[in-house]
Amino acid sequence: MRDATMNPFLAMKSESYWLALPGKTSYPKLTSDLKVDVLVVGGGITGVTAALLIRDTGKTVALVEKYSIGGAETGHTTAHLTYMTDTRLSDLASDFDEEHALASWDAGAHAIDQIRKLVERHQIDCEFKLVPGYLAEAANTKDREEEQDKLRQEAELAARHGFDVAYLDSIPPLGRAGIRFANQAKFHPIKYLRALAVQAANTGVQIFENSSVDSFEEEPARAVIGDYSITYDHVIIATHMPLQGNVGTLSALLLQTKLYAYSTYALEATAPFGSLPEIIWSDTAEPFNYLRVDRNAEGDVIVYGGKDHKTGQEPDTEKCYNELTRDLMALVPDAKVNHRWSGQVIETLDGLPFIGEAGDGQFLATGFSGNGLTFGTLAAMMASDYASGKKNPWTELFDPHRKALTSAWDYAKENASYPYYMARDWAKGTEAGDVNALPCHAGKIIRHHGKRVAAYRNEDGEVTLLSPVCPHLGCIVHWNDAEQTWDCPCHGSRFSGDGKVMSGPAEKDLSEIEE
Repeated sequence: MRDATMNPFLAMKSESYWLALPGKTSYPKLTSDLKVDVLVVGGGITGVTAALLIRDTGKTVALVEKYSIGGAETGHTTAHLTYMTDTRLSDLASDFDEEHALASWDAGAHAIDQIRKLVERHQIDCEFKLVPGYLAEAANTKDREEEQDKLRQEAELAARHGFDVAYLDSIPPLGRAGIRFANQAKFHPIKYLRALAVQAANTGVQIFENSSVDSFEEEPARAVIGDYSITYDHVIIATHMPLQGNVGTLSALLLQTKLYAYSTYALEATAPFGSLPEIIWSDTAEPFNYLRVDRNAEGDVIVYGGKDHKTGQEPDTEKCYNELTRDLMALVPDAKVNHRWSGQVIETLDGLPFIGEAGDGQFLATGFSGNGLTFGTLAAMMASDYASGKKNPWTELFDPHRKALTSAWDYAKENASYPYYMARDWAKGTEAGDVNALPCHAGKIIRHHGKRVAAYRNEDGEVTLLSPVCPHLGCIVHWNDAEQTWDCPCHGSRFSGDGKVMSGPAEKDLSEIEE
């Protein structure tokens, strides 16, 4: 008899580079009935992050995973952390408007910042690193002038709204025209997720592996898992393709008609040190190609992917791997392929994910396209707000029931009580700067010895280097030239040029940085 808890990914011919990591998780199987405030279904990045964030609000939380933590789609990603969506910015702006389109990028930037904060707070060793991201024109572009104009316009649109992006006539690694995105990121998703699960368990989240939900029941709301059940007030369905829950068969079927599953393929290869710059990259081909480059003591580690197709509609999937290998070897002839694997992405009709309430007490998250790790993290943040009854600025934008987004939606107003500027400022680049060039009575955020600092020179010419992070909730301060102060755009804290707190809600000075 087939073991229902056997992870089908383990039987695949190929092996994900990330899941080749030694060791494994060993959380117990559910063996008794439970009652919790919030049940999270799914042990990928959305589920584990949501469980931790919700537990941090004081609620009791249980997480059930059908197989093992990170063993499904999170373990079969290529682990790009970028706010650039699969659907082109110009297409989103055309289908919706500029405000809605850029709000989706803001959401991604906020998610990257959330990952950064969790890595720092819990000291997670997962190779997290900020790197430049690039979007290049496709090699087979028919009208290069038209495509370059489109890329240029997209870069100008994003830059006008505060994103640190620029159109360049030549970008690495192939010298094609494209857009550079500052401060994108990459990490090892399984190292991150396993460490995050440990933190969640340490805070009191009850995690159960090999525990598949058989059905949902009402009055009381509960999930049946084998011979046992978990009763809950809220359920977060974080299962890639969502379970039906208690929303009813018709509603579930209607949602399914709005989702499209695509298979995607990836290779991991090693190459001599410096074969490629350390970046994340994709192009405008259809389907598009994507690349990330890591660097370690042995040399470069390259993850190259693409050849997407609707799941089940490509009769020769081996051809996808062969074509990827051919393209990679043309790019890096000395590369040695070590791992290959396929994953699946879920697309929506309008290019934006479905994140939000699906029914009374039920929250779902799906349709992340190629932004699974960023939108998955964002979904966890929104789930935490939902379970706590807090307003979230992206609720309407990603509403699973949306039909059309109205022009009356005011993103700035939605963010009035939310740390909107935090993500925007972390997404901005910081120019390298020479403190010696800073005039008296001036302050500026610069990159100094590889670190972002708030530099200030007083009337006597003395320079003070400060952390630009507001000690209240972690926003990046701005220099107010008229008042000669560092001002926090999130909640209004103000600091003198040398970092002394002048007005709250911050209660501490900006931290001084030693030379």
